[in-house]
Order: sequence, then C-alpha cells, then structure tokens
Amino acid sequence: MIQSFDFDLNEWLQTTLMFRGLSQSQLNPLVEIAQLKSFNKGEIIFQQGNESTGFFIVKKGRVKISNLSDQGKEQILHIIEEKDNFAEVPALDGKPFPASAATLEPTELIFFPRLAFLNLLYQHPDICLNLLISISQHLRHLTSIIEELSFKDVNQRLADYLLKLASLKPLKEQKNIVVNLDLNKGQLAARLGTIPATLSRSFYRLSSAGLIKIEGLQVTILDRERLQEFP
Repeated sequence: MIQSFDFDLNEWLQTTLMFRGLSQSQLNPLVEIAQLKSFNKGEIIFQQGNESTGFFIVKKGRVKISNLSDQGKEQILHIIEEKDNFAEVPALDGKPFPASAATLEPTELIFFPRLAFLNLLYQHPDICLNLLISISQHLRHLTSIIEELSFKDVNQRLADYLLKLASLKPLKEQKNIVVNLDLNKGQLAARLGTIPATLSRSFYRLSSAGLIKIEGLQVTILDRERLQEFP
C-alpha cells in the first residue's frame, strides 16, 4: 500500500548509506520520485523471477532476501535492516529479481521506480559513487555466505551467528552473555543453509558442550572464548 510521507524525507535520506553526503539539490529530485509503501508481517514484496520495477530502502521493519531450490529448500541470503537498501542491481540492469523478498515484521519501505531513478543517475553522477559502495558491500556479504557454506559445518555456522549477536555486547564480557535470536528457528535454519532438525541438533551439541544455555529464543553464551574455538 502506497502512503504519503509524514516526515522529512530529505533529512532521512541523508542518514542512509545510499544517499549519505548528497546535497539538497541532489536529494530533491530523489524525493520527488520516492514512494512510501507499507507491508504486513510475512508479506511478499517481490518474488524471484519477477520483472524488476525499482529498488527499496527500509524505513521501518526487516526484510528477508531468499532463494528457493528446486526441492523447495529456502536459503536466506540477507536480512535487510532499517536504512539498508536492496534490489538496486536489477534496478540498474533491468533483469528480473534474482531472489525473493518478504517482510519479517510490519514494514515500511521507500521505493524508487527504476526508470525514473536511471534518469536521475544521468543528471547526478555523484549518486553513482554511493551506489557502487552499496553494491560492493552487498557483494562482500554474499562472498562471506559462500565461504561460510563451503568451509564451515552447521555447528560452526551457528557458533558464528551467536558470536555475531554477542559482538553487540561489551568486549569485557566473556561469560553469561544473553542474546536474543532475531529470527525464529525455521528462519535461522534457512539463514544458516540447513533444516530445522539439523539446527536443533547443533543447538543441542553446543548446549551439551557447556557453551550455551537455551530458553526459547533467548540464548545465554556461557563462554565466548570457547565458543570462538568450537569445535
């Protein structure tokens, strides 16, 4: 559903990676083509293979980017957070969306239509540099996923995921660090490239080793140093 803006979009865009550092004269035409769209939790934004219509920046909420195998297995490629952008590559090359996008919670997106945005790039080439930086970051993220799936087993991937959540805590804390899973276990399995049953076994193995304690979606890391060295 498209809505009108009830906030200063110029000011907000300057806080995003995509448009940080741009002048008001460069931001004004972007604001003119931008659209605010709202989605419910679990709503599909676009599906893999759909025609590319433009790209998005998350105003509020979270979005998962994922692919489905021929056997129907989901692999979550990225979780897009507030002020992050996505789908800019198909917006540039005009090819179909290479993955699907769906909301993980009620979400608001800033949408930039493809053809209107391309016209602005010709007029304001400074935007291209920000765009290249954003695409480079996404490429690095995808490269890390490939390395993770190729060289680490599920236990190591889970340990890395928990350590990433723990990295938001003070470094002096090494034991009894409480983190909250930001995905349910089905989604987390898809993020780690496995199935829920295998993920449950990995949680059990880390728990049995005395490295973590699990209570629903809350995990206590009992020893961060040992978890870093696991297995």
